[in-house]
Amino acid sequence: MDLMDTDISARDDLVARKLAALAHPARLRLLRQLGAADSCCVKDLVRRAGLAQSTVSQHLKILVEAELVSFRPEQQRSRYTINAPALRELAGVIGQTLDHCCAGCCPQAGHGEHTDPPERQDADARPAAHKDI
Repeated sequence: MDLMDTDISARDDLVARKLAALAHPARLRLLRQLGAADSCCVKDLVRRAGLAQSTVSQHLKILVEAELVSFRPEQQRSRYTINAPALRELAGVIGQTLDHCCAGCCPQAGHGEHTDPPERQDADARPAAHKDI
């Protein structure tokens, strides 16, 4: 394994951890709520999310560990904010990955209808073989 493989693997591990942190409906809801405000304390998020304080705190801990949310202590409570640069970077990586994976088979945004690759069209044009049941 060369250095490049190690770098790619480390980057993939980081992206996977961030995606795993997003892989829960409550955490997505909390992110949207944080995105709608400059910052929130847990009490604000509990009220808005309708979840128990311990549940909100646990989800925030996961988002903070993934560096998608940051917090700062403020007297007796902590204020949580979206880490917008980290989310934008993650969105960019996802976009690049999808562009790479779908090159040649998926329509690009704004370029009309999806068309099957030529191999698929050829297969569809051939008559179906008779199958015994």
